[in-house]
Amino acid sequence: MWRDLSASWAILLGIGFMMLANGLQGTLLGVRAGIEGFSTFTTGIVMSGYFIGVFIGSFVAPRLVQRVGHIRVFSALASLASISILFHGVYIDPWLWMMMRVVTGISFAGFYVVTESWLNDRASNETRGKVLSIYMVIVTGSMGAGQFLLTVAAPDAIDLFILISIIISFGLIPILLTAKPAPSFETSSRMSIAELYRASPLAVIGNCLTGMAHGTIFGLGAIYASEVLVDLSAISWFMACFLIGSLISLWPIGYISDRIGRRGIMAALSIISIVCCLLAIATPKDDITFYFVIVALGGAAMPMYSICVAYANDRLEPHQIVGASGSLVMVSGIGLMTGPIVIAFLMDYFDVVFYFWGIAMVFGLILMFTLVRINLRAGIALEDQSTLIAGPIGTPIAEFNAPDSIEYAKAVANHEVEQLDEREDTTERQL
Repeated sequence: MWRDLSASWAILLGIGFMMLANGLQGTLLGVRAGIEGFSTFTTGIVMSGYFIGVFIGSFVAPRLVQRVGHIRVFSALASLASISILFHGVYIDPWLWMMMRVVTGISFAGFYVVTESWLNDRASNETRGKVLSIYMVIVTGSMGAGQFLLTVAAPDAIDLFILISIIISFGLIPILLTAKPAPSFETSSRMSIAELYRASPLAVIGNCLTGMAHGTIFGLGAIYASEVLVDLSAISWFMACFLIGSLISLWPIGYISDRIGRRGIMAALSIISIVCCLLAIATPKDDITFYFVIVALGGAAMPMYSICVAYANDRLEPHQIVGASGSLVMVSGIGLMTGPIVIAFLMDYFDVVFYFWGIAMVFGLILMFTLVRINLRAGIALEDQSTLIAGPIGTPIAEFNAPDSIEYAKAVANHEVEQLDEREDTTERQL
């Protein structure tokens, strides 16, 4: 594994800088939109532009990489991301901001595609999960650290926008100076959403609703926090707590889901998320308990995507898994785009506290659909569950850049043979 990481240090360092900038700019724009007097609904539309861009970029970027290569695409998109954030600071207009958020989303989707396909190419089947897990720690940790840069300068000035542009430029340097050749890149065939739904309705609906919840958390979190928290450092901690909870819980939840079943975990995570939302509404915002509740909410809400993906793969044949990955990205993207718009409208119409009510409603729908599917369909035996993908394997784009389907099917087959041998050895010892 360390050899794989040493061959990828430049791309990991580069994406770390990019996510540091991404963490800061998402929160900064939510706070600045409130200062400029944008309505909550308008701000929700602006913030949804990023997820629209990620959705578009997840399909455009692979074709660009295939045509001109990893390093050129990463460099060009870094320039676009650097330019787009400066536009926010120079021109205060919600529709221009929305268009620039789309550009930013396309750029960051490209960063994900380049990084994750690079890591997938450098890693073997035995080390891929560990390498992507370390990558996910870098992504999540850098986004969390970016929240605390909000206090470096006043959010109503242009300074922080310039800082973001500088950080993005720094992220470009290790990629351009790397002596390692960029890997080859090939896209895989897709399974349609309809086919995926027939194979696993819960994975499709759960993934879409999870996207809505995640889009709401990160798209509207700064808007909510700027209304109820008066201190910039408190806003930074509020957004960071979601990511802290995610880092703490991803591995344990992936481990547990392999041993008690995915649907039980999905139901449990939904219940915990709903309870945390209700506690967040009731807890005084100046009490430190409030932040512990947000950590717990992030710990329950954020791993749901990985669980939905793992559940889908449990229901698929090995050769179908890679083809289904693109559809899972698409379904997640639909939720990410629509969540901030719908919940922002409700926050604007009712009250800003609908931020937590909206998240609770989404997880309520996941819980109900999970219980319906439990009653309608028998579960997968624990020994038949896939254990190669459970846990933190990356962003939704990582699913799009999964390893070659034939290679992956062989890996699954070998893993199943090893499991069977282990069970036979255990049975013989017991006899």
